[in-house]
Amino acid sequence: MSTYEIHAIKYASMDRKRSDNFIKLDDHDGPMPLDFFLWVVRGEAGTFVIDTGFDPATAARRNRKVWRPVEAGLTAVDVDPATVSDVIVTHLHWDHAGNHELFPQAKYHLQEKEMAYATGPCMCHHTLNHTFEVADVQNMVKRVFEGRVCFHDGSRELASGLSVHWTGGHSRGLQVVRVRTRRGWVVLASDAAHYYENFQNHAPFPVVVDVADMLNGYTVLEELSSSPQHIVPGHDPLVLERYPLSGSAEGIVRLDADPTE
Repeated sequence: MSTYEIHAIKYASMDRKRSDNFIKLDDHDGPMPLDFFLWVVRGEAGTFVIDTGFDPATAARRNRKVWRPVEAGLTAVDVDPATVSDVIVTHLHWDHAGNHELFPQAKYHLQEKEMAYATGPCMCHHTLNHTFEVADVQNMVKRVFEGRVCFHDGSRELASGLSVHWTGGHSRGLQVVRVRTRRGWVVLASDAAHYYENFQNHAPFPVVVDVADMLNGYTVLEELSSSPQHIVPGHDPLVLERYPLSGSAEGIVRLDADPTE
């Protein structure tokens, strides 16, 4: 079975409080910032980019801070976006599905449920639709007509040692990515768990369409991974503290290496 290296690339950040990050309010509120990542999985079967982030214009509109443009982060790990053949989109929220001009040759892997959700009646509600950018959804529909979207329904192996798995919860069609590495099965949780505390304490993040699916998703993460130390949350700044740098570039770490704790 193939094994892969995994690079987590930070591209943006924002200030938040603990009370912003859990449904159950924390009596001891305080700072709990959030980082934005995308991931590169590379091995004998090829190079896969997981999620595409957002661009500076979207960041300005939504009052977020771009720490390093997505394209620059990819270049730092020797990935040319113009040559990428496969992009896995964990879900279509604005911070995971932008920069749609960066990957002109890529096929996009998406759960059927996510496209139905992002283009269906739930989007009549601002509470749900504000987490999407219209242009991102429109561009994904365009790719469908270009023959560049591969839809999945549940679990699917994309290559030896690499698979996607539906969890839902945070978004109707959220999927996580399971990767075979030198240290075992790593699960890239994306927004199935924003922070370590979300899955460790089964404490749901407040942006959620189905709380039961989110809670069940924590069990899925545990079942898919070699151990809890093999689960990588999607937005936790602690990821950068627990894994070694990929090279000399700050904010890019190797997830196929053992964490420090």
